[in-house]
Formats: sequence, C-alpha cells, structure tokens
Amino acid sequence: MKRILITGALGQIGSELTLKLREIYGTDNVIATDIKKNDSETALSGPFEVLDVTDAKAMIAIAKKYKVDSIIHLAALLSATAEAKPVFAWNLNMGGLLNALETARELKAQFFTPSSIGAFGPSTPKNATPQDTIMRPTTMYGVNKVAGELLADYYYHKFGVDTRGLRFPGLISYVTMPGGGTTDYAVEIYYDAVNTGRYTSYIDKGTYMDMMYMPDALSAIVDLMEADSSKLIHRNAFNISAMSVAPDDIAASIAKYIPGFKISYDVDPVRQRIAESWPNSIDSTAAKEEWGFKIKYDLDKMTQDMIEKLRQKRQLRISG
Repeated sequence: MKRILITGALGQIGSELTLKLREIYGTDNVIATDIKKNDSETALSGPFEVLDVTDAKAMIAIAKKYKVDSIIHLAALLSATAEAKPVFAWNLNMGGLLNALETARELKAQFFTPSSIGAFGPSTPKNATPQDTIMRPTTMYGVNKVAGELLADYYYHKFGVDTRGLRFPGLISYVTMPGGGTTDYAVEIYYDAVNTGRYTSYIDKGTYMDMMYMPDALSAIVDLMEADSSKLIHRNAFNISAMSVAPDDIAASIAKYIPGFKISYDVDPVRQRIAESWPNSIDSTAAKEEWGFKIKYDLDKMTQDMIEKLRQKRQLRISG
C-alpha cells in the first residue's frame, strides 16, 4: 500500500484506521472519504473528499485524482440498522461494494473490505466456528456480508483484483461510538461504567459473542494487507477474534477496576435475536497460519485501557 483510498472513513473503524495509516504511509497518501465532512481529526488531518459510495462515477473520479493503489472499503449500514431498513441496507452495502470493486478493477488496486461474524447464522456451529462452514444468516446485514465475501472472491478469480477481508467480531473502542450494531453494548457499558457506575444491557446475560479491542483490529487490517499474497488461501474473509464474552463477563471485568459497578438487563428482542443467531466463539487458526494474526489485548487488559482512556476523555471534557 502506497496511496490508499478509504470509504466510510468517519465511521467507527475508519476514524481510527485513517489516522493509523497516515502515521505509517504518510498523511498525503491516505485519502479519507465519507458521505459528509465533520470537524474531526480524521477529516481535517489530511486529504478528504465527500463521497456517496453509491455514486460509481464519483468514486472512480476520486480514485483517479489521487492515483490510489489500494482501496479500503468500510462504508456500510450495520446490523441492527440494516434490519430496520433492509432495502436501503442492500442498496448501500451491496451497491457501494460493487462500485468499490469496480474502481479497484479499473485502477488495478489492492482491495480490502470487512466481513463480520454476522455472516454466520443459526445453523452454523456455535462453538469454535470453523473458517469454512455453513453460512445461512437470517439478517439482511448477514446476507450482505456473505454476498460481499462471494463477490470479492469473484473479482479475485475473474479479474485478478487482489481482494482481502476479515470477519470482524464486535469491535470495542474509546475513540468513536459505534452506530447501529448488535455488539454496541460492549462499548456503551464502558462509557456508562465510567460516567455512572452502572449499565442496563439490551443483550441478555450469558449471551456469548466474539469481541476485539480496536487496536488489535487495526493491526490486523495492516498485517493482512501487507501479507504475502501467495500465502493467502482464505482471502475473503478470515475468521479473527480476541475473546468470547457475555455482558456479565465484561461487567465482572469492569468491577475489578470500578468496585461497585452494577449491571442490569432490559433485553431488546430484535438485537437479542440477532445475537443468538451468531456464534459463541470462532476459530482464528487460518488467519494465524496464513498471515500471522495475533492479538495484544485480552478482556482485562482491554478493560483497564478502556477505563483509563475514557476517564482521560471525561477529564478533558470537564476541564475544556
């Protein structure tokens, strides 16, 4: 990667990935795009273009303008929001992906887009879900992700586009709040723990899902994109995870650092149903063997860092 175009750059992943890539590859070599511009560091620290990913001509024009050799396509509607707006989700998620793949084909650019544990469904093996297994999701988001994996495979085999992807678990970050995902509770719980010492979870206790701290997720993207192409068997997309946890596990970890923290439950049936259709845990062996996937943060190490960073943010907000 030398000249990188990022779509959805102001989202949960993009807002942090853009800054990380600018540190690695140079500020002017990472072009951030999103449907609108804000005053964040991501938008203001380097090249930024307003882009609707459903506009194929605009996407190709921006890519050619900056002579990009890599495209990281992050723009998408997340699971819970996609379930509420399924037709819009299909048009955005699949239309935007097709336009991004076509742009990569025309420019002969390397290509990355994330998949998700949402690509699995209730008939998928629940524990240590294999890299290669049955995938019959029951949500529009999941359908989009399975179709996206297959479409990226098609562009690799048909047109030779160097496509790569990761099946992300729930991602936890102190920088940007998520928007419309089933695993969002795993971010919200830390904010409420620091601010109020209690949290009401919309996901029921004992509901296990895979999670990962954002720094590990960002490193995984860079490591995969820099990996030797000849060693990649499962391009789109690799199972990766750092931990399999339920809300009560996160609450217990938080209580180690915030004594007296309390969790209660007010279950959202829509998001609970989505969560129960996903695996309890997935097997990341293929990612480890093919490109050296590794993590730095387990649950307690993540919790300690999240609480420390959120307390710093709160102090800055108060003093500011």
